[in-house]
Amino acid sequence: MTSVRVGLGARSYDVLIEGGLIERAGALMAPLLPRGRTAVVCDSTVKALHGLQLEASLLAAGLTVDFVVVAPGEQTKSWDGLADVSDRLLALGLDRGDVITAFGGGVVGDLAGFAASIYKRGIDFIQIPTTLLAQVDSSVGGKTAIDTARGKNLIGAFHQPRLVLADLDVLATLPARELRAGYAEVIKYGMLGDASFFAWLEQQGGHVLDLKPEALEHAVARCVQMKAQIVGEDEREAAARALLNLGHTFGHALEAETGYGVALLHGEGVALGCAQAFRFSAALGHCTLEDARRVEKAIAAAGLPTRLSDAQGGPFAADRLIAHMGQDKKAEGGRLTFVLARAIGEAFVAKGVDSEAVRAFLLAEGATP
Repeated sequence: MTSVRVGLGARSYDVLIEGGLIERAGALMAPLLPRGRTAVVCDSTVKALHGLQLEASLLAAGLTVDFVVVAPGEQTKSWDGLADVSDRLLALGLDRGDVITAFGGGVVGDLAGFAASIYKRGIDFIQIPTTLLAQVDSSVGGKTAIDTARGKNLIGAFHQPRLVLADLDVLATLPARELRAGYAEVIKYGMLGDASFFAWLEQQGGHVLDLKPEALEHAVARCVQMKAQIVGEDEREAAARALLNLGHTFGHALEAETGYGVALLHGEGVALGCAQAFRFSAALGHCTLEDARRVEKAIAAAGLPTRLSDAQGGPFAADRLIAHMGQDKKAEGGRLTFVLARAIGEAFVAKGVDSEAVRAFLLAEGATP
């Protein structure tokens, strides 16, 4: 088993990475449950696939467990979804000595984590991520949020989990499209800060997507190690943590324009956004066109979108995309902020980017006026 420590002083916690962790979840979680009780928030798909296994593990450890089951999909991560989950937690009578368990992908992790951050002014929670995207990214670092009509993840809180259990075996139940979407976050780490990892993925990415155990564990562990280091240095995204948003300004705008639905999954938006970020960087003279092409090739090799024409819901209007970008959390004083790159493995935060330059780039990319 790989164990990665997220170093945050008294709030430090471990991310455990291995197959079969759900079967051991009860024993691993019990020391963190002072009253021996947890409410497990999950969606109906995860409950059907893995709920009995987790429940058996928790009960075998002498724990009391209640399930709060929500509908799958990004639409659940909303004001209505937050109100529903919070009310159902209150109905269970959870107190501040109990623990919420987020059991699912990024949507459930964000929603349950945010609910935990505000429930009776904050209670502990544990993450058991069941998607590749959540295991390598959203379950680690304490970002929790919901979406609104004005943008993605604009209402939320930093609330760190007490433990993260990344069971690699559950990834075998993911649809192929979901697995590819998660891989977008894997390859993102190489693009933003580890050129050697990116090169390894160019050679071994197929084995990761085929869920070969050694390649999969190495990829997940490397991503978590990078994120843990960044979070330990910059928990609240004042500096280095913003680099983790590579591709997200473009990607979130496309997600907003397509309605946060199945037309464009979050990971697909990130993949397309990363390809655009490197092409935009090349257009501005920050990185070479060769690096931009290499990034595009690696993303396309995983079956992920790299061009606006690859995304459902087009054609996309440049001005509408820029309007969405103006709602991005990194925007300051009405000026756009992007994570761009000087080379593969060398991302940087570019503030005050001229919206006309972005518009010209999007038009060149095939957007409409």
